[in-house]
Amino acid sequence: MINYRFTINSFSKPVLNSHLINTPIGTMIAIADEHNLFLLEFTDSKEINIGNIIKRKTKPIEQIEEELKLYFSGKLKTFKTPIYIEGSEFQKKVWNELLKIPYGETRSYKQQAISLGNSNAFRAVANANGVNKLAIIIPCHRIIHSNGKLGGYAGGIEKKEWLLNHENNNKRN
Repeated sequence: MINYRFTINSFSKPVLNSHLINTPIGTMIAIADEHNLFLLEFTDSKEINIGNIIKRKTKPIEQIEEELKLYFSGKLKTFKTPIYIEGSEFQKKVWNELLKIPYGETRSYKQQAISLGNSNAFRAVANANGVNKLAIIIPCHRIIHSNGKLGGYAGGIEKKEWLLNHENNNKRN
């Protein structure tokens, strides 16, 4: 289940920090405050404007950097870094369903829509997957077309294929 954090004082905004993390399939940017990870994206996947974000490591950034090392070495299957997400209620439901897909397994967009109670919502599911801001952690790379083809991935189809092969090769470790 995704952890949600709400600010009590609506006038205060968290100070956000960023750090670049090198992975076997490209550089990722992690953005976090002192408590939660807000964004984990491949830097070459889309334009990311980080504005006035401080470039430094926080505990969540240090934690995700270590977890990514373990994930890419095949030793980590579930992430524990505290996350913050923002989206519609439907998007949050889609992302929660993604978290239920076991490491090394895939589901189709239609199967994901059915698990949400609406078999016709597969396009909406695909759209929600496409705006996921926590790559790998919320594993939208595990969603494929019903015919077995990979479909889209914000980080690029080559990365999606690499991630699926990596998980399949390491699911028994």
